[in-house]
Amino acid sequence: MQLLDGRYLSKIIKGEIAEEVNILRQNGRKIPNLAAVLIGDNPASSAYVKSKIKSCEEVGFESTMIKRDTSISEAELLEIVDKLNKDDDIDGFIVQLPLPPHIDELKITMAINPDKDVDGFHPLNFGKLAQGLPCFIPATPLGILLMLERYNIPTAGKKCVVVGRSNIVGTPMSILMSRKGKVGDCTVTLTHSRTNNIEKECLEADILIAAIGKPHFIKENMVKDGAVVIDVGINRIEDALSPKGSKIVGDVDFDNVAPKCSYITPVPGGVGLMTVTCLMLNTLKAAKEK
Repeated sequence: MQLLDGRYLSKIIKGEIAEEVNILRQNGRKIPNLAAVLIGDNPASSAYVKSKIKSCEEVGFESTMIKRDTSISEAELLEIVDKLNKDDDIDGFIVQLPLPPHIDELKITMAINPDKDVDGFHPLNFGKLAQGLPCFIPATPLGILLMLERYNIPTAGKKCVVVGRSNIVGTPMSILMSRKGKVGDCTVTLTHSRTNNIEKECLEADILIAAIGKPHFIKENMVKDGAVVIDVGINRIEDALSPKGSKIVGDVDFDNVAPKCSYITPVPGGVGLMTVTCLMLNTLKAAKEK
């Protein structure tokens, strides 16, 4: 069993991005600028945005932070999005989810200029992804693709099972793994909470991607020997032995599943770190394509 080390790989890729930024700077070109819009004080959202800002510093990007409290109206947030769309200094921006209940997330997503949609959530980018056209690939699926590529894991002709059908991870991942390419050419099954006999489906997977948001959902009896297991889950559970009283675990029962795998991602230290790194890649792409 070999770990797919997101911490190590993200460091390598950030180094490559930093080198490109240095070249841009030496040639008098504009330095990429990523903006983040954070609404409220959700701890997970705040931590995630802070990690994005820190990553910008590490690769030499400029960053812009816009924070508002949860009382903001939908119209006010749409105005912020419009200003970011029109600001030539901003190459890409994200509106951190989730948003307060009184704000329509789809309406906000639709308002983002697709050319600055470095999260890859706009339907125009999603449609291009489905048709194999150049676009911004959502950061988590892109991170998984890079993991498989950089670790030279063969995918052509393999059976890939994706657990979870969200528009952020599961559905785009199923499309990407079925496409022609260096990482792809899989026969893909997309499973979810309503799938009958999901254990049997998972057991047939050469590559199993778990993104269902349920701690330790994937058990030992659902994974065949030699499978590649990608754990996207980030779940906080109670842990009496932890000083914080809780700990972060994935969607995979790592301790019992790992011995059966050829490759597996840890949680934390796996896909999550690649997600932030790939947001940097998308921002660099946005800046270079201007």
